[in-house]
Amino acid sequence: MDINFELYKIFYITAKLGSISKAAKELFTSQPAVSQSIKLLEGKLGGQLFYRTPKGVCLTVEGEVLFKYIEQGYGLMQTAERKFLELKNLNIGQVRIAVCSALCKHYLMKYLEEYNLNYPNIKIYIKDMASHEILKSLNSGEIDIGIFNMHIETNSSIEIVKTFKIQDCFVVGDKYKDITKEQIDLKKLIDNYPILLLGKGGNTREYLDNYFTSNGVTVVPQMELSNMELLIESAKKGFGVSNVIKDYVQKELEEKELYEVSIKEKIPERSLGIAIKKDIPMSTATQKFIEVIKK
Repeated sequence: MDINFELYKIFYITAKLGSISKAAKELFTSQPAVSQSIKLLEGKLGGQLFYRTPKGVCLTVEGEVLFKYIEQGYGLMQTAERKFLELKNLNIGQVRIAVCSALCKHYLMKYLEEYNLNYPNIKIYIKDMASHEILKSLNSGEIDIGIFNMHIETNSSIEIVKTFKIQDCFVVGDKYKDITKEQIDLKKLIDNYPILLLGKGGNTREYLDNYFTSNGVTVVPQMELSNMELLIESAKKGFGVSNVIKDYVQKELEEKELYEVSIKEKIPERSLGIAIKKDIPMSTATQKFIEVIKK
């Protein structure tokens, strides 16, 4: 049955106010227009909805039943409109981001702080994921923004909104700082010193393994750790030579807590990308986060 929803709105307002004249005033229309709409609805439904009383109109039994259902639907539509406006005005909302934990602390955090300061009512959900998983989650719509290594293959549905470079390096603490006085061959470093790396499964480790292979060396790490912070602390404690992202240890290098090892076979820079899904409309909250990142 094809019935104009405007007729149900007129029916709902009339029933709620119990008066055709009051309904006309509420709807900014005339009493005859309200009466005509009610008659039209009754005709389409095939039954009477109101009967007149000295004080206005009352619902029939059938009208009472219809009103109970229309009231629920009308209330939901009003709630939907209110929620829509709240989302557009950034009074509520969410942003779902996937990134590796090291990048979150050392790169993403500055954007998170600025965004939270400007839009404190928006919830931010962050997942720690490998680059391949991030790309998969972007494609499925499970996340709004992904930050991943650009050496993985993307597709035409992914839009890169910003890229940045990072440089991997080897660092040591006081125990092994003598090896930082001159350049050293990668093979000599690997063969003579304990090497500390991130565990297998992530893109950083995959990138390093490709670097080792391309330079003809095989690495059996002394330790395989779960995150960059543990690598940094382990190097400070003298456990061995840690591979870290240089930007993340600037403070430690400046304060002589760590020392960079100069390798003849320099590790190539990596490109990281901040990406969204092209064919999924962005929420206002996500759009504002992208604006913060692009500054």
